[in-house]
Amino acid sequence: MKYKVIEDFKDLQDNNHIYRVGDKYPRSGRAKNERIKELSGYENKCKVPLIEEVEDNG
Repeated sequence: MKYKVIEDFKDLQDNNHIYRVGDKYPRSGRAKNERIKELSGYENKCKVPLIEEVEDNG
């Protein structure tokens, strides 16, 4: 699955990398399911969804 950033945030688990709206997440490799769930929901330090799943068109 692919994800995009919907709110700017600093990823404390990725060397404080700053993600901007529209960026892909993660910037490289794969993120753990727990991290995806945390960032796409309200259970993170910002208390708002920060990423969302995008359709993979092939």
